[in-house]
Amino acid sequence: MDYRVHHYRSADGRLDLVARDYPAAAGKPVLLLMHGLTRNSADFEPLVNRLAGTYRILVPDQRGRGMSQWDPDATQYRPDVYALDMLALLDGLGIARAALVGTSMGGLIAMVMHALRPELVQAVVFNDIGPVLDPAGLRRIQGYVGPAGAMTDWAEAAARTRAINAPAFPDYGQAQWDAFARRLACENADGTVSFAYDPAISQSISGDDPQTVPPDLWPLWDLLDAVPVLAVRGALSDLLSVQTVQDMAHRHSGFYATAEVPRVGHAPLLDEPVALAAVKTFLEEHVR
Repeated sequence: MDYRVHHYRSADGRLDLVARDYPAAAGKPVLLLMHGLTRNSADFEPLVNRLAGTYRILVPDQRGRGMSQWDPDATQYRPDVYALDMLALLDGLGIARAALVGTSMGGLIAMVMHALRPELVQAVVFNDIGPVLDPAGLRRIQGYVGPAGAMTDWAEAAARTRAINAPAFPDYGQAQWDAFARRLACENADGTVSFAYDPAISQSISGDDPQTVPPDLWPLWDLLDAVPVLAVRGALSDLLSVQTVQDMAHRHSGFYATAEVPRVGHAPLLDEPVALAAVKTFLEEHVR
C-alpha cells in the first residue's frame, strides 16, 4: 500500500522524525498506529494492508527507530517524550481527533497521550500491553535489546529475528521469518544489515526501574474509563497476563472488549484472524 513520507520536528524541536501517511478519502477517521520498543513503522504493514482506504492511517517511526533521527540524549527514550512527539505530529497535520493502536510500548504511549489530551482520543486498541508488565517478559526483552553488531546479509537477519522471536511465533515458516526480518531491519551502505533502531534505547529498558515502564500505570488506565478500549492479548504472551486483562476490565466501566490470539506470544501483528476480526469490529463500531 502506497504512503506519503511525512517529515516533522520532534516536540522538543531537536530531531527530524518521520511517519508514514496512508491516505483515505476526505472526512475518513484517523488511526494512529504506534509500534513497540525495537520495532518501527513497518511493523504495521500486515494490518495496514487490511485497513487502508477505510481510514487515514498514520504510522510514525518513534525517535531512534526506522527513518527517524536518533536522539543523542538516550534519557529521552521514554513514553512521556514519545507521547509529546505524537501530539506534535497530529497538531502539525491539523488532526484534532484520532483512534490509537498501540503495540507494547505503543500502548504505554497511548495511555500518556490520553492523560495529556483526553479530547483527542476517540478509542484505543492495546496490543499485548496493560498497566502491569510481567517481570518475565521484561527480563526477556532486556536480554536482547541493545548493541548486537551488523549482520552479514538478510539470511543472517532472518535467523537472528527467529532466534529472538521464535517463542512468540512457534508456527512461523521461513518465508514469514524472512518477511519479519525485512520489517525489523535495514540494509547498510556496505551491504550489511542492522536492526532499525538506536542501540542506546537499551538504556531505557535496563535495570530494575526501566524508564520505558512508568512505575504505576493504573492511574493512567483509570483515566480511560469513558474511552472505548479493545485489549488484544497473545495467548502465549509473557508480558501481559490473563489476570491483568481481567483487572483492566474490572476497572473500566465503559466499553471494554478483549481478544486472545491463539498460538502467538508478545506481540501479535494484528493480522491474525482472531485479532483482525476483533480490531475491524471494534473500529467499525467506535471510530466513524
